[in-house]
Amino acid sequence: MRLRYLTLTAVAFFSAFPLYYSVVVASRHNSALAEVPPPLLPGGNFLANVSRVFDTVPFGLALLNSLVVAGSIAVAVMFFSTLAGFAFAKLRFKGRNALLVLTVATMMVPAQLGIIPLYLLMVKLEWTGTTYALIVPALVNAFGVFFMTQYLSRALPTELLEAGRVDGCTTWGLFWHVVAPAARPAAAVLGMLTFMSAWNDYFWPLVVLNPDNPTVQVALSSLASGYVNDYVLGLAGTAVGTLPLVAVFALFGKHIIGGIMQGAVKG
Repeated sequence: MRLRYLTLTAVAFFSAFPLYYSVVVASRHNSALAEVPPPLLPGGNFLANVSRVFDTVPFGLALLNSLVVAGSIAVAVMFFSTLAGFAFAKLRFKGRNALLVLTVATMMVPAQLGIIPLYLLMVKLEWTGTTYALIVPALVNAFGVFFMTQYLSRALPTELLEAGRVDGCTTWGLFWHVVAPAARPAAAVLGMLTFMSAWNDYFWPLVVLNPDNPTVQVALSSLASGYVNDYVLGLAGTAVGTLPLVAVFALFGKHIIGGIMQGAVKG
């Protein structure tokens, strides 16, 4: 037991130390990178460096864009994936298995193959340079549908749905009053993963957005695009850009742990 706790402590330390040291460097001058031994305690320049980040690039707008984009995508993916997962897991209709296989098969197609036709479509819709080009193509994805299908097929008893129909519930009523509460733990996990993926997305926003209307990842790349890299500036921006991810985990953490405990009790 003691060895297990020591191992977990070591894993937690080595996982958290890079993030901690980035904050240490972000709170000092660039000269701190050459100090021997390296500094291990934060300095007093963090707020000044963060202020330089906002002065160098439109970082406030980038944070707002990323919050809107990642939040919208996460909510949409949770809703549509749960809806589709319910249909594939519990409803009987012709071609259900073929449609599910086709949906899962799209996961094997590299996303980069669709960049050019997707960009041409955004140009035709006049959405280039806007967040619509980031949100609309990502409103639902194959992984979310497959994830929720697998979860609901095991976690949602068919007898519960039949009891709801006996009570007079429509299919839409079953979804809101029976399926959605049962799917909450898995939807929370899916929402967190989707938010993180959308927040960290770099390539598509770089292609479709303008430099004066960036997301966080595009703004961070701009900080590192100078002739001489200002590592302190980049790490200060990274530290600020990580805070929303920590907030999302804190928000969904209780639902995730609740889902794990629920699965443990059922097992």
